[in-house]
Amino acid sequence: MMDEPSGPRPLRGDAVGALAREDLEIYGVSELEERIEALQAEIDRSRAQIDRKQATKSAADALFNFKNG
Repeated sequence: MMDEPSGPRPLRGDAVGALAREDLEIYGVSELEERIEALQAEIDRSRAQIDRKQATKSAADALFNFKNG
């Protein structure tokens, strides 16, 4: 049996909002550079997912002969 998570389920995209509200003044330069690297990796991951979804949609459109517009 799986345990139910306690507390409310986080909203989609809420992590990004929390990052935007975080006080950056407490971080040093190297920590900020690490943060940028981690955020860039997440941007790259998100873009790759967009590419996969667009490729899937294009394949489905071609299969079913849908026309844009």
